[in-house]
This record gives sequence, C-alpha cells and structure tokens, in this order.
Amino acid sequence: MARTAIWKNITATLTHDIATGKYAPGDQLPTEAQLAARFGVNRHTVRRAISDMNEGGLTYSRRGAGVFVAQRPTDYAIGKRVRFHQNLAAAGRVPAKEILTLETRAASSHEAEQLGLEGGALVHVYEGLSLADNQPIAIFRSLFPAARFPDLLAALETSRSVTSALAQAGVADYTRASTRLTAKLANATQALHLRLSEGAPILRSAGINVDPDGVPVEYGVTWFVGDRVTLTLNPGD
Repeated sequence: MARTAIWKNITATLTHDIATGKYAPGDQLPTEAQLAARFGVNRHTVRRAISDMNEGGLTYSRRGAGVFVAQRPTDYAIGKRVRFHQNLAAAGRVPAKEILTLETRAASSHEAEQLGLEGGALVHVYEGLSLADNQPIAIFRSLFPAARFPDLLAALETSRSVTSALAQAGVADYTRASTRLTAKLANATQALHLRLSEGAPILRSAGINVDPDGVPVEYGVTWFVGDRVTLTLNPGD
C-alpha cells in the first residue's frame, strides 16, 4: 500500500486542530520552525502543507507576518440598498476600508454610459480594499460624476464611506438600480491585494446606484474573494 505523503498528514492534523477550535478564525498558526519541530520534518515539507491549506481557503499567508486561519465566509446582501458597513456589522464582522486610489479623470465610453454622462466627462474614482476583521474580502472601484460632486474626493479621503460622502454632497439616500454578477479569475494585482493565488476564483459585481429621482450617482465594480463572501440577493431590501 502506498504511504501517504508526510505533508498531507501535516495538513490533516492542522485541519483537525482548526476544526476542533485549537486555532480559531483569525488566529496565527505557529511559525514554520515551530511546526517543523512539532512534526519532525524540514521547513520545505511544512511549506507544502501550508500551501495546500492556503489553496483550499482554510488559511492565508501575510508576507512578513505569518499564516492565519481564514474567517468563515461573510454574508453580504445585495439588494435595493447595498451598504458595506451595515452588511458587515450585520454579519458580526468589523468593517474597514483601505484607500488605493483617489483621482479625477475622463470617463471611458462605457463608464460614461453607466453614469448617463457625455463621453469624456470627468469622474471621481475611488479604488480601495474592503476588509472584514482585517482580512481582505474585496477590491472595489467606484466612479462618481465630478461636475455634480466637486468636493467628493475630500469627503471620501476623510470618511472612506461612500454613504457618508454622498450625504455630505446632498444625497441623503440612494438605491441600487442594477447589478451584474460575473465569475472571474484573479489577476496578479488582484491576487496580491486580496492575498490569493493568481488565478483563484473571484466574483465581479457591477452595479449602478441612483438618487431618489433615478439619476445615477455611482457606478461601482467590486471583485469579491470567492470563498470569503457569500452574496445574498434581496431585491426588496
């Protein structure tokens, strides 16, 4: 009978440790050196086991920090009103955002069409990283009509919240007019930000938010990590 590879035994043992609560979601696993000593193997064998666990979504590695147990998938509602902070708070997670880009530029023809603008009109662009309990769950890009919201970038830089920034600009409420979901594979840049392997499955959501008069105020595209988020569709919410 063929012997089971040692790294597979390590993976099975660590998976059992996580399943039985020895290591909880968000906990850091012992270092490579500590695991090598525990199992009586070299670090290369430990790395192979960890790589397998990372690929399975059970753990994730942070460069320079170590290996951590992945959180359970976060329920994220997509309905009439999509609010990042409310969604994560409802799921019992701590929400946060990291700003990657804040800029004003000419819209592409597709972006202008989504926002109901003339071709080449200026738009504010807000790109960033969405986190749940300090773990990245999505990359987002939001675009807004610059002429209508001249001071929006300053508000976004301060609050990092689209809802808060739009409220400061006079839009007290906005709703989702449309959403399109598409399965994708993470490119190198997305994988780096989301702490994934290149080619890992992600879900692309493209949506248009409108003000109470039905005028587009935001065109947003979000790339969710496939195994860290469970999207729930609630059209009436």
